[in-house]
Amino acid sequence: MAENKQIPPPKYDLDAKWDACLDLTVRRTVYSSLAGAFGGLLLFRSPVTRWASIALGAGIGIGSAYTECSHKFEGSTTRLPSPSEVPQKTIVVEAEGEQN
Repeated sequence: MAENKQIPPPKYDLDAKWDACLDLTVRRTVYSSLAGAFGGLLLFRSPVTRWASIALGAGIGIGSAYTECSHKFEGSTTRLPSPSEVPQKTIVVEAEGEQN
């Protein structure tokens, strides 16, 4: 007797989404940290500023991974609306009279 297992549709497959997000977070953090380390070696002499450039790179990697994962989970987005979606306001300025 074989069990009839149903595979959830990709929209509801949370395991695959978590796996993709963890993979994305690790890759972006490592690559951004390496880029920060390389940039720190080229641009800075002080060890403190080199570590700061590595931390900046890691922060950029984590932030970009967080943004991408929030889109995958359809969470709150930080995207700004496009200019065509924003209602336009007209401002009318009336002059009371000319001043010399």
